[in-house]
Amino acid sequence: MKYLIGIDGGGTGSSCVITDPGGKILFRCKGGPTNFLRYDIDEVCKTLYSLINECRKSQKISFKDIGGVVIGTAGGGREKDAQFLENHFRKYLRSKKTSIKSIKVVDDGIIALEGAFSGGPGCILISGTGSIIYGKNKKGKYFRLGGYGNRIGDEGSGYSIGRKGLNAVAKNFDGRGEKTMLTGYLRRHFKINTGQSLIDKIYRGNFDIASFAPFVIKVAGKKDKISINILNDEVGELLLHLKAMKKLLNNKFDVAFLGSLISGKNYYTDLLKKKINRELKGVKIVKPENSPEVGAVLLARQLIKD
Repeated sequence: MKYLIGIDGGGTGSSCVITDPGGKILFRCKGGPTNFLRYDIDEVCKTLYSLINECRKSQKISFKDIGGVVIGTAGGGREKDAQFLENHFRKYLRSKKTSIKSIKVVDDGIIALEGAFSGGPGCILISGTGSIIYGKNKKGKYFRLGGYGNRIGDEGSGYSIGRKGLNAVAKNFDGRGEKTMLTGYLRRHFKINTGQSLIDKIYRGNFDIASFAPFVIKVAGKKDKISINILNDEVGELLLHLKAMKKLLNNKFDVAFLGSLISGKNYYTDLLKKKINRELKGVKIVKPENSPEVGAVLLARQLIKD
């Protein structure tokens, strides 16, 4: 019997699952970050090995019993980068005097999409620190829109919302803009009381701009006009993602929300749902069926078939 392993490789932590050939989950585990674009490649390979080894030991099997491993991670959608990680990991396995027959590195968004719809067609809209949308049609063709990063993209994301919220506070400090409850939250939660201290935190203190987004969402729920206007604009940006995907998926599709800003219940999520229901006929909001690492297993099954 050949076992399958799926890994969701994140920037702060990674999740791993091992299943039997039919996809029955046998064991789950978690480990450190495995984003090879941000961390040393040798450390990433060490973490991947540790995750797979923990799964292997849980079932008391050898590495030869593992039929396929799929690793979903940022950068995995670019063939050159994916090959870079695959080659390094195979080399690492050889240094441990072992090997795995089939290893594939893919975009982390693809495994999330596969998991959300159990391998079927659908769409996932992601809004966390950044934003991106993925779709898959009935023929199995993938589509990806957005994801250009905070310098030229990430509309509707935590970074974009946080930046606009901080901009509103900066204007409030100067007397160039309307009063907003955001100013009080910045003072209380971040101890930033003046325009100069805000400049210092942003440009010298490596302030996490996206971390301010939850406060914008919170005070929008308290009817802060500035925050409501920001979220209306940002929801409009996410709708543009969906409208573009709608054309690619022939108008009707299911969409699942992923990412810290829209996967739970809050003002922003509720506003997004209302606008989708009002403006996008044929688009149905659903909950993800499975986790990304399970989506990776579904792709690993395909490796064995191929």
